[in-house]
Amino acid sequence: MTDILIIEDNKDITDILRDFLKMEGYSVEVCNTGEQGIAFFEQENARLVILDIMLQGMDGFSVCKKIRERSNTPVLIISAKTEKEDKLNGLILGADDYIEKPYDIDILIAKIQGIFKRRYQSSELISGDIKLDKQRRIVYRKEKTITMTTKEFELLQFFMENSGKTLSKELIFNKIWGIDSFSEPQTLTVHIKWLREKIEEQPKAPKHILTVWGVGYRFEEG
Repeated sequence: MTDILIIEDNKDITDILRDFLKMEGYSVEVCNTGEQGIAFFEQENARLVILDIMLQGMDGFSVCKKIRERSNTPVLIISAKTEKEDKLNGLILGADDYIEKPYDIDILIAKIQGIFKRRYQSSELISGDIKLDKQRRIVYRKEKTITMTTKEFELLQFFMENSGKTLSKELIFNKIWGIDSFSEPQTLTVHIKWLREKIEEQPKAPKHILTVWGVGYRFEEG
């Protein structure tokens, strides 16, 4: 999964911002229109979206609304539109912050680092309607507690921490049961079935835990 998706039509701005973010260790993807940004996000996803408002075609407000319809991924609006109404509109649509252009790159980087620290280094993992509390070892789906065995919890945590990545059956089994485990590899298939029954709307047509035939599994927000 890409760390940061920039949706901005000014090449000079995107080139500079991308270089600074890459120096900070983030993986970055750039889209020049709202339509391209939505298409990339729906296919590849991202941990943070940096969004301009004044785009050709679909504007940034529409993009923000579209993202919020399917994801709680942080959205950071950066725009030359400085009117109070524009800021309120962005925040009401679900943006996590609204920064005016021109901006100080050091302040922007600090805000991005803060978002990543709060969202991805906390004790909670959130993906769509699923929330996993690592400290309390509790899983919620649509705000309702789901009872899980230790292995089911560890399996879901491993999936959510590697969201968007295709994981081989061998890697998953060795991580959860241990390379020296006496359990049969088939136990992974059984636990996947049980886990799907607890977190999927339709376990036989899963949207979160996807089978990658001949390889293993991949976790998606769904």
